[in-house]
Amino acid sequence: MRRTQRHGGHRAKAGAVSAAVAVALVLVGTVAAAPAAQAAGTAPASADPGPQRAAAHATAGPSLRLTDIPMKDGVVLKANVFTPAPGTPGADAHGRYPVIVQPASWGQNDLEYVLQGKKLAASGYLVVTYTVRGFWLSGGEVDVAGPKDVADISSVIDWVIARTPADPRRIGMTGLSLGGGLTLMGAAADPRIKAVAAMSGWGDLVDSLYSGETRHLQAAAALTAVGAPVGRESAEFRRMLANLFSDRNAPDVVRWAQTRSPGAHVDRINTNGTAVFLAGAWGDSIFNPSQITAFYQKLTGPKRIELRPGDHATQEVTGLLGLDNATWASALSWFDEHLKGSGGSARPPVELEVRPGGARETYPSWQAISSRTQRLRLGGANAFGTGALDGGPPGNSGTAGTGWQTPVVGGTNSGADGGITELSGLLDQVVKLPPVVVVPSLPRWSGAVWQSAPYEATQHIRGAVRLHTTVTASEPEGTVIGYLYDVNALGVGKLISHAPQSWSGRMPGRAFPLDIPLFATAYDLPAGHGLALVLDTKDPLYGGRTPLLSKVSFGSPENDPSELLLPLR
Repeated sequence: MRRTQRHGGHRAKAGAVSAAVAVALVLVGTVAAAPAAQAAGTAPASADPGPQRAAAHATAGPSLRLTDIPMKDGVVLKANVFTPAPGTPGADAHGRYPVIVQPASWGQNDLEYVLQGKKLAASGYLVVTYTVRGFWLSGGEVDVAGPKDVADISSVIDWVIARTPADPRRIGMTGLSLGGGLTLMGAAADPRIKAVAAMSGWGDLVDSLYSGETRHLQAAAALTAVGAPVGRESAEFRRMLANLFSDRNAPDVVRWAQTRSPGAHVDRINTNGTAVFLAGAWGDSIFNPSQITAFYQKLTGPKRIELRPGDHATQEVTGLLGLDNATWASALSWFDEHLKGSGGSARPPVELEVRPGGARETYPSWQAISSRTQRLRLGGANAFGTGALDGGPPGNSGTAGTGWQTPVVGGTNSGADGGITELSGLLDQVVKLPPVVVVPSLPRWSGAVWQSAPYEATQHIRGAVRLHTTVTASEPEGTVIGYLYDVNALGVGKLISHAPQSWSGRMPGRAFPLDIPLFATAYDLPAGHGLALVLDTKDPLYGGRTPLLSKVSFGSPENDPSELLLPLR
């Protein structure tokens, strides 16, 4: 186990973060469970509707029945089946309907999608939703999109084809969070699945848990808090969690997560020709946007991606309440196009909602979202501890160009951070308030700061901002977190993007290059505002490696200048 340093201030801050995470999870869980509770109260499993109620359902709308679906290993999954009312458009000449399979999200059950299932059935789809093995009343143990979960998808499809008026040539799949990851794993494993819509899912589970070689501990703790009360963890899963939290056996965790990553099986998805729709949030603190955009670019078949402001699953949650929701509406259009052939003219493959103004932009490819890259040279610190972020010496800059070094005290939090899991992205979505700092007040002994002059015109940032610098550290391992802020005339900075990057096995006192790709975003920096880059070595979101009170210096040698690469539209 790695040595950790504790003191009262950090314990108090960690306690506040934990409390805030708990509140967020309770709120999200309550919203997600609301339709399930309502459905459970109105449609108990043992109810016999009788001939008169059955006739009423036939004229009023789709029918719903709760059922058990046996798996090949004897495990039984709890499920719902929504069947379109007789006469609903969408059936083939034999009266068979296109199918949509919906695995529940992490910690939720088959009643999660009741209102969306009803909507889809009213649109002419036969829908089966099920509780993933290991959760609630489904049997087995939690497999986290492993081989058993993937085999269950095919077994559910077998059952639906055999027991319902399902068209085996028109099978789709959709899900949220864990359901989204399972949807993509199913697309790789079962060629019968013709179209999928993965919402707030993952393409690379390794990058989601461990991007920048840094453990995403707050996200892992949040998922554990949601799943533990209603799930039965397998011994393998418990071991991986223990390894992640204690920072042991990282290669084992990586191998475990790799087998559960759709990106590792993308060739099969491409061979199957599955039509893939992806939806996510810029501020997703569990499955970061960069990993899903990287997965999207590997797809060669029909594909579409939509990204909006928000946090994990916050963009889709109103759809679970039966309200109009842009992401769910897009998923329905995707299925109409690829399962019914009735989607009308194809929509552009990429749609982005820009922060903070909410403008909608469409593009023919991910590569097209930016047209040029601005290179911003980092300068040495001036008398106020701030370096230039433009390669030149504006009035308040320090040493420009190369030959400088800026040290910080390792293992300390400068006050810049990526926010709180589930809460920060939600605030950005609802009230356009991402994490905020007052840049002049940040302690320069704890965080290195560079700031640009105000821009005369709006800067349209599109994609992943990248930082290149040189690091010299007093210890062989450490972590740096990079933050990019939109700074107004008062020095108030709103977070545009951030990301961690760790290292190990470095010789103390010897400089080495470090590259930090920040998480992808679409952000319009207003005219009159500037950019601020902050680098520090501790963030409550992550399990950092920098020992407390060690020394970390950032520099810019003549042959390897430090710079920020800004992708612009």
